[in-house]
Amino acid sequence: MSTQKTTFSGAVQLLPRTLVALAVTAVVAGCSVTPKAITADEVRDRVKSDTAKMYVDQAPISAPITMEEAVARALKYNLDYRLKKMESALAQGLTDYASYDMLPQMVASAGYRHRNNDSGGVSVGILDGEMSERPTTSDERSRTLRGIEFSWNVLDFGVSYYRARQQGDQFLIAEERRRKVVQNLLQDVRAAYWRALGAQRLNAQADDILQRASLAMSRSREAETQKIIPPGLALAYQRALLDATTLLNQRRQDLEFAKRELAALMNVPPGADFKVAEANETSLPGVPRDVTKLEEMALLQRPELREEDFRKRITADEARKQILGVLPGITLNYGRKYDSNIFTYNNNWSEGGVSLAWNLMRLVSLPALRDAQKYQEATDEARRMALSMAILTQTRVSAERYKMALEDFRLADQAAQVDTRLAAFTKASVTAKLDSELEAIRTQARAVLGQYQRANAYANAHIAFGRLYNTLGFDPIADDFDGNDLGKLTERVKSHLQATEKDAFALSSNLFGRAASVNVNLAGIQDPVQQVRMKALVTELLGRHHITTDAKDGVPLKLEFASAESNGVEKASWTVKLTDESGKPQQARFATTIPANARSSVYESSLVAALNANLGDIKSWLNVD
Repeated sequence: MSTQKTTFSGAVQLLPRTLVALAVTAVVAGCSVTPKAITADEVRDRVKSDTAKMYVDQAPISAPITMEEAVARALKYNLDYRLKKMESALAQGLTDYASYDMLPQMVASAGYRHRNNDSGGVSVGILDGEMSERPTTSDERSRTLRGIEFSWNVLDFGVSYYRARQQGDQFLIAEERRRKVVQNLLQDVRAAYWRALGAQRLNAQADDILQRASLAMSRSREAETQKIIPPGLALAYQRALLDATTLLNQRRQDLEFAKRELAALMNVPPGADFKVAEANETSLPGVPRDVTKLEEMALLQRPELREEDFRKRITADEARKQILGVLPGITLNYGRKYDSNIFTYNNNWSEGGVSLAWNLMRLVSLPALRDAQKYQEATDEARRMALSMAILTQTRVSAERYKMALEDFRLADQAAQVDTRLAAFTKASVTAKLDSELEAIRTQARAVLGQYQRANAYANAHIAFGRLYNTLGFDPIADDFDGNDLGKLTERVKSHLQATEKDAFALSSNLFGRAASVNVNLAGIQDPVQQVRMKALVTELLGRHHITTDAKDGVPLKLEFASAESNGVEKASWTVKLTDESGKPQQARFATTIPANARSSVYESSLVAALNANLGDIKSWLNVD
């Protein structure tokens, strides 16, 4: 019996060791990771998924693409712009997240404790040094613990505050980069569109001339072989014909590539064909005279320099954050706790305290920290100065390039007219002689080449104009178009392009908005108290978009409400009426449904919805950004 008991006791002692060994083996096996290569099927699935997502929710192309529609499609579907919007959204989310770091910590805890024997011990008298022989314990073998503790560190709060400010500036930097992408999109679409249109206009003529030139080359060689025309004349003619067709092919290829570039900017699926809509050649704006004023606009509006402004604030906040780290930290804490231990006299209790901690050794680093701050500020200033000089130079160069592009187009236009007249004269004076007919083909090829050169020069002039406009940092459209569908956005872009042609280089910043005020007039609302509340809502909403309300000198803005009840539902509408800067009456309508006997707040919400839906139109009519 004693042997059995001993064996059983030994087995019990070995059991925990066995369990520990098995647990360690399992953990080690689980931590062993074998590299696993990506399979071909996984790559194909990824390609298939990415390709499907690239072109999701895009409006199909059902008609020739106009300039304004090309810009609108680029703004809605371009993947680079989508990426910048997501980066801005991410930065905004991180800003919101960083603000929570300023809140105090509130930690809730719960647990269970067990030991296989009793804790406790004996004690020794301090005065007499005698040891008690009777061991005692004040802890149960098994007990539960619960608690909730509130703590707040003043130093952590200050650091979190400056970190949240820095993250907010990071969001603004992301917004400036998004602005730059929008500006570049307009520039790239403008360049690709006019080149693609020039190629499309001349493709049929080019195909006909190249075919005739190939036939003329064969006939010339045949005539040379049969000695119908002198060899020197035949070779000179062939060389001239080859020069003309080579240049024609080069110009044609340059312009043809523009259509593929335009398709990529609009995120058109590869292989999808489309046509560029015909457009009248608009008169290009004149060369700006006050380049100094343009330089001031560029320094005020360029996203790169505004990004540097935010970086300066980030640097200043970083310095303040580092200085806070040198100061002592004060921590306040308070909590409620519970212990199920039956030997405890008070199982529930509250406790709190204040603690002060100061790393005195960090004071030694304060001079080095101040020096580093000065160097960082000097570096930021030097970088900003270098960028400002580059922008000033870019503005001057862009203005000069635009001037030269206009001159190149003027010369190309004159040359194309001469080539066309020469080709017509040669064709009219052609005789039965072979050399006369071949010369007519050569001059016609040269005329088509002249048309290509003219189209290319006109496109270059538009590109130079767009580059100058882009250099000044002007936004092509107000940043509130995410909710617009393709048709609405196309109309807004069209209005912007027309305004640009009318007043190309308005010597005022579009970044901070032009001063605009309206005189709000509500119609269809009988309750005077509700009218006051609605006007306050309109004033607040428009004020967020740099539009003030002025009952005396403001532009009349009429908001007219109408409704009709049908089957227990009130069909309501708001009509927005305003006279634009040119004196042309404008209006837009917003329709909605309102439950019967609805509260006044429902009508106020419908007014806010109507204003938000037509805000882009209102700003366009007022010519504000």
